[in-house]
This record gives sequence, C-alpha cells and structure tokens, in this order.
Amino acid sequence: MVEQETVWLTTEAYELLLEELDHLKTVGRPQVSAKIAAAREEGDLSENGGYHAAREEQGQMEGRIAQLEEMLRTAKVGEAPTDPDKVSVGTLVTVAYFDDEDDTEQFLLGSREMLGLDADIDTHVFSPQSPLGSAVLGASRGDSVSYQAPTGRTIEVTIINVAPFRG
Repeated sequence: MVEQETVWLTTEAYELLLEELDHLKTVGRPQVSAKIAAAREEGDLSENGGYHAAREEQGQMEGRIAQLEEMLRTAKVGEAPTDPDKVSVGTLVTVAYFDDEDDTEQFLLGSREMLGLDADIDTHVFSPQSPLGSAVLGASRGDSVSYQAPTGRTIEVTIINVAPFRG
C-alpha cells in the first residue's frame, strides 16, 4: 500500500469518520453479505444481475473501509484555531494574488475530510504540505507570502481574511 500523507482533521471530523467506519463494518458488511447469499440461492451466477451488483457494492464498501482505516491511521487531530487572525489548519483563508488584487481565492487549509460527509464540493481545500498551504501556514491577516507553483513560477499572495472553519 502506498504511504498516504498526513491527513489533518478536526476532532469532530475524526469522530464522524470513526462512526462511518464502524457503521460500514457492523451494518454495511452484514447487509451486503446477506444480499450476496440471497442472490446465490437464486441459482446460475453467470446471469444473476443481483449477485453481480451485490459483489460490486461489496468491493466499493471494502475500498471505502480501507481508505477510512488508512486515513484514520495517518490522521493528525487538531483543535479549532485560537488566533482569529493567524492561518492554521482548519481555517478558511482568503488570499489576493499579487499580480491582480481583484483575483481572490478562498480555501480551507486542511483536508477534504474536514468538510464532513455533506460537503460543498465547490470548496477548495489545500493541505498544509501543498506549496500554497505551507506558504500561508502561520501567517497573519495582511501578510504577503510567496510560494513556488508546480510550474516553477513564484507566486505572491496577500492574506485578506482568516476565519475558523465551521463544518
């Protein structure tokens, strides 16, 4: 298995993922196993759509279980930010790009899992290990920082706003 980078989670997000994992193991697995057993009793498996659908569902669920176990194994659980003006994991950060002050971007510094299960998929998320994430981490509202983009270009941003993320 490929080593996954650290996943930053709030305590609440960590607990939600633990609950999801427990549900999949204690409720999901037995339900899918029952579907597979019922489909087997119908006879010829080569043309049994219910059997194949249940096996596919089982594969997807086992993949999610493995993903959750790895994510929780590598998770760093952090507390809610205490300094409202300082960028830390779990904050929504708004930056203005130096070359065009009208070009602003808001993102969550952390991981997609911090958004929770009902996440707004349009929310941008940058990990603290990403070039932009590591540049803004620890900076304060009004600070200008620069980072090197994957293309090699140096990009400068000014931190316009920092707010705690409320998932």
